[in-house]
Amino acid sequence: MSFLNLDDPTGKLYDVIGSVIRQQFRYILNDPYTNAFNFSADGNCWSEIDQSERKNPLSWERKYELDSLCFPVELAYFYWKKTERTDIFDSEFLAAVKEIVRVCRTEQHHMEKSEYFFIRENGVEQDSVPNNGRGSEVGYTGMIWSAFRPSDDACEYGYLIPANMFAVVIFGYLEEILSAFFVEEETLKNEVAQIRKEVQAGINEFGIIQHPKYGDMYAYEVDGLGHHNCMDDTGVPSLLSLPYIKYCEPSDPIYQNTRRFSLSTDNRYYFEGKAAKGLGSPHTPPGYVWHMGLAIQGLTSVDKEESKELLRLFETTDANTDLTHEGFLADDPNIYTREWFSWSNSIFCEFILKEIGKLKI
Repeated sequence: MSFLNLDDPTGKLYDVIGSVIRQQFRYILNDPYTNAFNFSADGNCWSEIDQSERKNPLSWERKYELDSLCFPVELAYFYWKKTERTDIFDSEFLAAVKEIVRVCRTEQHHMEKSEYFFIRENGVEQDSVPNNGRGSEVGYTGMIWSAFRPSDDACEYGYLIPANMFAVVIFGYLEEILSAFFVEEETLKNEVAQIRKEVQAGINEFGIIQHPKYGDMYAYEVDGLGHHNCMDDTGVPSLLSLPYIKYCEPSDPIYQNTRRFSLSTDNRYYFEGKAAKGLGSPHTPPGYVWHMGLAIQGLTSVDKEESKELLRLFETTDANTDLTHEGFLADDPNIYTREWFSWSNSIFCEFILKEIGKLKI
C-alpha cells in the first residue's frame, strides 16, 4: 500500500503492483484458508505434521485469517483509485471475489457449516487452534469467524472485532467495484451488501463493551456467548488501527475510548520501559514494544507532540540498523526480534509520509 503513495511517471512500479494484485487473487482462488504460499507447488510447508482438512502443495501454512481475504481487496481498490487502471478487474478477479464471499458466508456459521480446522502439535500453544482445531464454541452474531489473528496467533474467541471491521470496509469497496465493472452481477452485489450489513450489526451488538474506566469501547475478540477478550495487539487490523483501515474517524468517541485503553498498561500488551513505551504483542516476549505499533499510533494520532515523540522513538530504538524491527525490549532496543521486518518498515514510511503532508488518514 505504501508504494501507491508514490508517483510513477514511467508506470513500471504500477505494473509491478498490478502483477502482485493478480497473484494475490490467484492465491485466494487456490486456497482462501492459506495464509502463506510457496513460490511453486512443491509441497514445502511449515511442518509436515500440521493437520487441516485439506493438503495443498502450494500452501506453506493454512492458518486462516480473515484479514488475509481483506488486504488484497484493499490494495486492488486503492490501486484503481490511484492509477485509474481497470485491467485487474477481470474474470479471475470476479471468481476470487465470489470465493471470498463464499468463505465469509460459511464462516458466519463456523460451527455448523465450515469444514476448516487446524492443529499443530510441534509448535507453541498459540500456533494451534483449540478444540481439535475447530476453535472455542461460538454463537451466531452475524460476524465472520477467524482462526488466527494478523500476528499468526490463534484467536481466543472466534470473532476478531478489528478483522470484522476491516471486512465491513472492504465489502464497501467491493460494492463500489461490482457496481462499476460487473453491473451484471446484481445478485453478488446484493449478497456483499447483506453480509456487510450483518457484520456491522454484529459489531454493534456484541463488539462494544462497557469498561469501568474507559466507558464504551471495543472488545478485541468475542464469542457471541457472553465472553470477550479485552486487549489489543499490534498486528493490523488492530483496535488502534481503526482510522488507518478507514473504519472510523480518529475523533470517533468509542474509538477514542478504545485508543486510551490500548495505549495504557490496562492493556496487558502495552509495555513501558527505560527506552520506550508502546504496543506489543503476545507473539513476542513480554516487555517488547513493536515498531509497527508505534507507527500505527503515529498514523492515527491528531496530536503533533505525540507524533514528534514517536519520531524520536524511531530515531533512538533502531539499534543503529536504520531499519525497524518486529519487537524490541522496552528497556534495551539493542535486544530485538527480526533484523528487518518489511511490514513494519512500510507502515513506518506511511507515518513519515503523513508527517510531511503526503498522506491523509
